[in-house]
Amino acid sequence: MAAVTSEKSVAPDPRRWWALGALVTSMLVLGFDMTILNVALPTMADQLDASTGEQQWMADAYVVVFAALMLPTGLLGDRFGRRRMLITGLGIFLVGSLIGALVGSVALVVAARAVMGLGAALVMPLAMSVLPALFGPGERTKAIGIVSAASALGLPLGPIVGGFLLDHFWWGSIFLINVPMVAIGITACVLLLPETRDPSAPKVDALSTALTATGLAALVYGIIEAPGRGWSDPLVVGALSASVVLIGALVLRERRLVRPMLDLSLLAHRGFLLNTLAATLVMFVLSGLMFVLPPYLQAVQGNDALGTGLRLLPMMGGLVVAARGTEPLVRRFGAPAVISAGLTVLAFAAILGSRTTAGSGYGFVALWLSIAGLGFGFAVVPAMDAALGALPVDRAGSGSGLLMTVRQVGSAVGIALLGSLLSGVYADRLDTGGLPGPAADAASDSVVAAHLVAERTGAPGLVESANSAYAHGMDVVLLVGGVAALVAALLVAAFLPRSGRGTASGADMAPAPADVRQ
Repeated sequence: MAAVTSEKSVAPDPRRWWALGALVTSMLVLGFDMTILNVALPTMADQLDASTGEQQWMADAYVVVFAALMLPTGLLGDRFGRRRMLITGLGIFLVGSLIGALVGSVALVVAARAVMGLGAALVMPLAMSVLPALFGPGERTKAIGIVSAASALGLPLGPIVGGFLLDHFWWGSIFLINVPMVAIGITACVLLLPETRDPSAPKVDALSTALTATGLAALVYGIIEAPGRGWSDPLVVGALSASVVLIGALVLRERRLVRPMLDLSLLAHRGFLLNTLAATLVMFVLSGLMFVLPPYLQAVQGNDALGTGLRLLPMMGGLVVAARGTEPLVRRFGAPAVISAGLTVLAFAAILGSRTTAGSGYGFVALWLSIAGLGFGFAVVPAMDAALGALPVDRAGSGSGLLMTVRQVGSAVGIALLGSLLSGVYADRLDTGGLPGPAADAASDSVVAAHLVAERTGAPGLVESANSAYAHGMDVVLLVGGVAALVAALLVAAFLPRSGRGTASGADMAPAPADVRQ
């Protein structure tokens, strides 16, 4: 992740705002690719015959690679040129998008998403790190805020864009939409961005990178496979054991290096540790919720893809409102109080949502989604800002790298763990009596598959049983998320110091600016 070499005044470049537009386009694509797939999963499960576990891999492949490679790819930009590596990242993302648009199997979709994750791991840190070369100190905060807003705006746009495309085109269009936007970003970067590098940056640690990627992949694999195979299955036990060994080896190695890629000594700062855990938990719950909710809205409630995307807007609306209103509350009450309150609101929303049934009206769903969005916003924005504020200024760069990496790990594990919990509960509650073995197994894979089996076999009551089982599984997921958020709220309230009051501007408090290295 990028190290900015100097804070001295930068001569204004008349092309800098055009270059900023290119970066905004790139970040917008990354933002809505975090959520666009979720609304497409029910359709893809139908057309690709994908089980719940396979759907988890389609969602998680992107996030796992993104999380594992964000730090080493940022260091590549420092050493070999940020503009060059940013363009390379956009090119890789473009290739992954083309693969995803053209393939017709689950395995190749997972591969395409992994390639896109590699590209995103280059683009995210480097898009922020080139800003100091374009803007002087007086304009930099504004530029950072604009790029951050573009990344955040992509989240609510993803389900809407995805829903529109699925209603009018085939599922591959959710990948193809990236192509023109990324092509514009590449062209603009080639023509408008200056090249910068930091020859003194540490070398990429290939062994640490390999340990991170394989350890995280083994962990996610074990969690995803456990509901189908059983937690005592040798393959599941082996994968989880391997993840412990690999991640343990990573920790030992990083603690011994003079210039580690992951500076784990930062976790000795209590404020940084607790705020990082709070922000990571929020991403854990948010990612899990965004995975389990679209099938409920689409398969159980019978909405089309666009309708599903639009029905997710209350949560995104609450998130945006909270993010904009956080600054004055932090200034008045302090970050710990606001974070704890946000987590409490999130817990209340999740526990309220756990009362959802297959026959619940959308008004009830919209209510708890809006409350959940408010909780997300009030918790994650000040938590990220306070995490970095708890560190000495000279540790902000390595701290933000660790923070962003841990957040992405939280997203990957959220999809894996909560998705697997849903899968297990759904399969246990589903009534497949009277169905032949293969049909029963297919119906147990996912609620979408159960609807298809019911359509083909005419099995009485299967659709109602599948809808009820899925809603119950989603309720269990929400209840677990709510309890976890409540525990986190109590920990923040009990252990975070009360002395500091937040003074950062809204732009400075946004999550993405933490990626700038100074």
